Amino acid sequence: MKNKSLLKKILLGLSAVGPGLFLIGYNIGTGSVTTMAKTGAEHGMGLFWALVLSCIFTYVLMVAYGKVTLVSGKTALFNFKTEFKWGWVLSLYIIIALIIGELLALMGVMGIVADLVQEGFRIAFDGLEVNTFWIILFFSIILLFLLWYGRYQVFEKILTVLVILMGLSFIVVFFMVKPSFSSIAEGIIPSIPDTPGAFGLIAAIAGTTCSAAVFIMRSTVVAEKGWGISDLKTEKKDSFVSAATMLLLSGVIMAVAAGTLHISGLKLENTVEMIGLFEPLGGKLAAFVLIIGIAGAGLSTIFPIVLIAPWLVADYTGKPRNIHSKQSRWMIFIAMLFTFGTVFLEERPPALMVFSQAFQACILPAVAIPVFILINKKGLMNKNTASKGLNFGIILVILFSIITSWLAIAEFF
Repeated sequence: MKNKSLLKKILLGLSAVGPGLFLIGYNIGTGSVTTMAKTGAEHGMGLFWALVLSCIFTYVLMVAYGKVTLVSGKTALFNFKTEFKWGWVLSLYIIIALIIGELLALMGVMGIVADLVQEGFRIAFDGLEVNTFWIILFFSIILLFLLWYGRYQVFEKILTVLVILMGLSFIVVFFMVKPSFSSIAEGIIPSIPDTPGAFGLIAAIAGTTCSAAVFIMRSTVVAEKGWGISDLKTEKKDSFVSAATMLLLSGVIMAVAAGTLHISGLKLENTVEMIGLFEPLGGKLAAFVLIIGIAGAGLSTIFPIVLIAPWLVADYTGKPRNIHSKQSRWMIFIAMLFTFGTVFLEERPPALMVFSQAFQACILPAVAIPVFILINKKGLMNKNTASKGLNFGIILVILFSIITSWLAIAEFF
């Protein structure tokens, strides 16, 4: 009875932070796993400070976007369009930029999931090769069915399971490969490595953690949850749980790579290579657990990515978010076609993920600056304008977003 009571409390707690779990599912995807593992392998924990800053700033903007939505009763893009003179231009820019970035990410995510499952078959059945097309088709049919007929509450429950599975997998692998704790501790001192690609990794950490899409989606999922102005404290708690969990999971992935691959002098170029490098350290079981964790991360990311286009259009027009409408279903179907991108493109999935993450970093100023203005508008927020502390936090986020955008542009151009 005690165990049942404890389980019930855990499930009730998770249901209370539904929007946060939804965004964890979106945020901790295959791109995030690859970025954190690559960072840990190449620089140890030397760039952990960039992850901590990104998670703190993610929390600040999540609180800000959630608060504006709860007080105004309107979602982010609709507020941009109606509260700013040229807001419709800003809103359309964000919609186009996010959809392009997310379609690129969708190709990369599903490509990596397919490569991982293919690697799983190879390890389990002595070199058996399964074409990635059939793996993608299998997952796409299941996901399309769920998206076609499911509701937000159903997605939330599925994402809860996937996030728990993903988190447990990474934590189990952490203890299985027994990383060097001394090397992890030594590397926590903040630094910027004087090596090629270091700026790009900092931008990628920011882009995959403090992502512009997270904040626009935050506004939508808070509204979808049905919360109102009386739920401001709950929204703040939800934001904290979400950002803290992102830091924990991303930090564990970075630490595993730092405490194993980095001290062995091994480099990491893509996600599938990660399985091959960890298999000798933890055996086949560690490889399978890692495959389950990363595949769970990828599949949990696909739900929010596919829903972005219909939700953004509904957000902009101020219409109800009906994912079962004819328009939304067509958008979902077209998005799912992009999951087959890596079957026909020569570009490998990890390269697509890195580009999409750098792209996300460049959109961040366009979502950080407007929310600072909105949350301080008395006509919109009444007595619920931002406190001095929140304003200071948002100003720091704006500075951070400009710096990381510059780093992304400098690295790739």
